[in-house]
Amino acid sequence: MLYGFFTHSAVPDFTPDNDIPSQEGRVIIITGGNAGLGKETLLRLAKHNPERIYIVDRSEESIGQATINEIQSLVPGAADRISYLRCDLADLPSVAACARKFTTQESRLDTLICCAGVMGVPASTTKQGYEMHFGTNHVGHALLTQMLLPTLSQTAEQEGADVRVVTVSSFGHVFAFRGLYWAGLKGDMKNRNTYRRYGYSKLANILYTKELARRYPRVTFVAVHPGVVDTPIYVHSFSGIMAWARKIQRRVMTSVADGAKNQLWAATFPKGGAKGQVLSGEYYTPVGVTGQGTRASNNLAQAAKLWEWTEKELEGYMLKA
Repeated sequence: MLYGFFTHSAVPDFTPDNDIPSQEGRVIIITGGNAGLGKETLLRLAKHNPERIYIVDRSEESIGQATINEIQSLVPGAADRISYLRCDLADLPSVAACARKFTTQESRLDTLICCAGVMGVPASTTKQGYEMHFGTNHVGHALLTQMLLPTLSQTAEQEGADVRVVTVSSFGHVFAFRGLYWAGLKGDMKNRNTYRRYGYSKLANILYTKELARRYPRVTFVAVHPGVVDTPIYVHSFSGIMAWARKIQRRVMTSVADGAKNQLWAATFPKGGAKGQVLSGEYYTPVGVTGQGTRASNNLAQAAKLWEWTEKELEGYMLKA
C-alpha cells in the first residue's frame, strides 16, 4: 500500500482553469481561504463565475480583505463575489457564530471545502479542551458542517442540484494505524508524539466523511489527500528536522497549485463513481485515486462510533444555534 506516494493519477490531465465547469449560481465556502491550499482553491474557483465564495478563516478581517484584493488583481471583478467570515475552528462558539451568520446571509450552499487545519503543533488543547489537532481539524469542522447541513440539504433538493462537501484529510492518517485513541481526544495527548496526534485528526476526517455519506445520500461527501505540498503548515511541522533533511523534503514536495488539484477535482468534476468520476464517501489521493486508505480508515464501525461521540460533544452548541 502506497498511501498516495508514487501512484498514477486517475485523471492525469485535470487542469483547473480548463476543466472546472462553470460555477455560475453556486455558493461556496472555503475554510482556510487566506493561505496555502485554501487560497489557491479560492483563486481557481473564482475564475469560474460563482455566485459567491465565502472565505472562512481565523485571521483578522483586514487579512481577509487583503486576500480578496489579491484575488481581484488576478481575476478582475472577483471581489464583488467574495466575502469573509471570521471563524476560529479551535473555539466552538466562534464556529457556531460563523455558521449562524452565513445562514442569515444565504439560503443556499452548493460547496463546502474544509481546508483549514493545523499540523505539528505542540501538545496543547483547544478552548473546549480537545487535543489541538483533533479539536481543530475534526471537531471544529464537524460543528460547521452540522450547522450548515440544513442549508446543504435544502439546496440538494432543488432541481439539478449538485451539492458537495470536500474535506482535506492526509496520508498522515496512517500514523493512526490502530484507530482512534478515544481516551485521549480530550486533553493535550502529550503521551503521543506530534505525528500520531495529527494522524488521529486526519483519520477522523475520513471516517466522518464516510458516515456523512451514509446518512445524507443526496449530498456528495469526499475526503482528499492533497499530496505532500510545499505550504507553511509543512514548513512549521518539520521545523525540528536538520537543514539537510529539509532540503530533501522540499525537493519531493509538490507545488501549492498542484496540491490544490485533488480538492478542486473532488469539488467540481462529474460524479458517479466511474474511473475519473467523484463518488460520495470515498477518500482520494491525487488526483482521483481510490484504494489508498488504511484498514482503520475503512472501519465503518469506528466511523459510526465517531459519529455518536461527535454528536454528543456538539449537542450543546447545536442547541444554542
